[in-house]
Amino acid sequence: MTRSYDEERLGVLLRILRPAPRGWVKAAQELPGARRTLDEIVSRAEADLAFRAALVDDLEQALAAEGYEPDRRLLHEIRAHLRES
Repeated sequence: MTRSYDEERLGVLLRILRPAPRGWVKAAQELPGARRTLDEIVSRAEADLAFRAALVDDLEQALAAEGYEPDRRLLHEIRAHLRES
């Protein structure tokens, strides 16, 4: 069963909701930048075998040496990608 709502009704329903927690909002704002950083690191690791070897050897040190400030999520995602490829 699908209900159809007009814009006015959707506005009323959205105003009833509590605001999203600040942590959710902050995480959503950081996602695009984190995704770009991850994609950049992964692309470079695929193209540069020495960089990939450095990541495998000591991920945190290799990233710090290249000017990245790795956080827990970034480290987790890179480790997962290195295991997959």
